[in-house]
Amino acid sequence: MSIAHSASEAESVSFTDLSRNPKAVAAKAAALGCVRVTHRDAPDMVLTTAIQAERAEENLTTASRLFLALMKQDEGARSLLVALPEVFPWVRHLDEEEVREFTVELLDALSDAAELGAREAVHRAIVSWRATARINADPDQLREALRPLGDADLGPVEVDE
Repeated sequence: MSIAHSASEAESVSFTDLSRNPKAVAAKAAALGCVRVTHRDAPDMVLTTAIQAERAEENLTTASRLFLALMKQDEGARSLLVALPEVFPWVRHLDEEEVREFTVELLDALSDAAELGAREAVHRAIVSWRATARINADPDQLREALRPLGDADLGPVEVDE
């Protein structure tokens, strides 16, 4: 079970509980695998053991490598493309080439998350392709997105040096 998945189902304690009785909260985290620490003024945190975190990393790396290996085989690639709509129903609004691009970008992002610790890459890939699907699903938005800009002045461009 991954840390993120466990955290959503984990028992919660408040940040105040953690600060008042850290030993008890740590013991609970060790016994349960993880504990969600809620905080009024900050994002929730997850307290887990190092071994649980290491196993989650190992699971992500294994899954990422497995999917990348499948994509290198015709049958595996076809299977992933067929399975994608079950995981992401909104891909029905993407054309065939966009689905392939999304799949490659998603698998690259999973690899980056597993191998480089770039955890936001997967979220970014999913969110950006879901936005593309949302635009494709709305004829007015799609028409507007495809409208040529012509000679319109889009304002100044800043260049970072």
